[in-house]
Amino acid sequence: MDLALLYPWTKALHLLSVIAWMAGMFYLPRLYVYHTAEPVGSATSETFKTMERRLLRGIMNPAMILAWIFGLTLVMTPGVVDWSAGWWHGKMFGFLAMTATHGFLAAQRKGFERDERRYSGRFWRMVNEIPTVLLILIVIMVIVKPF
Repeated sequence: MDLALLYPWTKALHLLSVIAWMAGMFYLPRLYVYHTAEPVGSATSETFKTMERRLLRGIMNPAMILAWIFGLTLVMTPGVVDWSAGWWHGKMFGFLAMTATHGFLAAQRKGFERDERRYSGRFWRMVNEIPTVLLILIVIMVIVKPF
């Protein structure tokens, strides 16, 4: 099938996947801020574990996988990317960093599941800003194409 004919659908599905992924990327570190403040073994701590697991497995992981699939499909669509331009390097850095951040958050969820609290609420507040900064970079690279 000609990928160019599917381009509008692929782009729409990619954008929807990214929006779902970003919602989770904004919310999970915030849950960690609140979870860190709860006593180990408390009912609220156990509720946070359930919320974090469901968010990651039910929304974030599938959304990230779909964002990657549709994004790679867009890249393979003839004429979508001008490989002589430099903007795609910035975008590639941004989405690889977003994926690495996702992996870090997923690993930390396993720690919370084991009642490990490696980082403070302040640390998680700072981590909560990383997806925002990366999203700004990615959007500017794709829309503005500054170089």
